[in-house]
Amino acid sequence: MHKQTRLIGGVLAATLLTQLSACGTLLYPDRRGQIEGRVDPVVVALDAIGILFFVIPGLIAFGIDFATGAIYLPNGQYSMAPETLKQAVDAEGRVDNAKLKALIEQHTGHSLPLDDPRLIQHSANLEQLAAHGLTPAA
Repeated sequence: MHKQTRLIGGVLAATLLTQLSACGTLLYPDRRGQIEGRVDPVVVALDAIGILFFVIPGLIAFGIDFATGAIYLPNGQYSMAPETLKQAVDAEGRVDNAKLKALIEQHTGHSLPLDDPRLIQHSANLEQLAAHGLTPAA
């Protein structure tokens, strides 16, 4: 009887753990904020498993994934490592738009209008620079 109780408890704990990790918001936090796109079949399947075992938590997982947008596949966004972008920063800490444009085009295949006069540039604070391993220039 004692082994059977442990087995049932273990299966229940594993099922709850699976359900908690099935939420796309927990698996893919970088996808939050999307409004539309193709639905990710992996997230849908994991949320559906949650409905099979526990109806209310499964429905909540679906609701959260749709509300946050984590259920949608990424829509072709590109990212680059900060180390790669360091090549576009000169010794004085200023960004060379021509080098930055060439780097982005080389790594992503997209040409951005960085020479557009309407482009608004913001300066970073010291914490942001230090997070990327850059030293501020006075």
